[in-house]
Amino acid sequence: MKIVSVENISKTYGSKKSKQMYQALKNISFDVYEGEFIGIMGASGSGKTTLLNLLGTLDKPTSGTYQLNGQLITKLKKKQLAEYRMSNIGFIFQDYNLLETMTLKENIILPLSLKGVSVKIIDEKLQPLVTDLGIKDILNKYPYEVSGGQQQRAAACRALITEPKLILADEPTGSLDSKSSKDLLKLFTHIHQRYKSTILMVTHDVFAASYCEKIMFIHDGEIYNELHAGNDKKQFFDSILDVMSVLGGERA
Repeated sequence: MKIVSVENISKTYGSKKSKQMYQALKNISFDVYEGEFIGIMGASGSGKTTLLNLLGTLDKPTSGTYQLNGQLITKLKKKQLAEYRMSNIGFIFQDYNLLETMTLKENIILPLSLKGVSVKIIDEKLQPLVTDLGIKDILNKYPYEVSGGQQQRAAACRALITEPKLILADEPTGSLDSKSSKDLLKLFTHIHQRYKSTILMVTHDVFAASYCEKIMFIHDGEIYNELHAGNDKKQFFDSILDVMSVLGGERA
């Protein structure tokens, strides 16, 4: 089943009046199918973060169309867009974005609380998730009282609790050490396999990208190339590294 359909998306910043216009994305088209785990890579300034913001409905394209789960996103008004985003998109950020004044439980259930979901239904959704992701015993702690890995698991629970059609991850390993990065990528793999989640992850990290099923490379606002993972993970890693070397991206 097709979850995302992007057709001729462009994004231009600035205005003709100011004569300072910058085209971040240029007529990009692609589809994403249910259950895919896709990495988005490119050198700094290539347009990958702009693309993620458009997919997350945090920004609007200058031209082109974007459909998510059959809904033409580019036609929704502001309030409709906010409601659709809350129900259909889960976000996992590099810095977790947990509210320090709320417990982990309160952070996780916030999207459902804002929608007015009953306490009974919230609990029915919460318990299996936190048990599965191993944070059931620390739900009443605040973010500053737990490790970075536990905060990231709470952020993942928050992204999953609405049963979104699409999970967007923005440089999730960017501030982690190698062990924490590996643990997080194992968590992503578990989420992908256990919940059949559709995940798009922006990353500059070749190691992180090697956990994906497919990599989409962005160069100067356009899709430059795609790579598909096979059975040989090392060969996939080496192929990603080769493309990023050509594009001038970081090798970390």
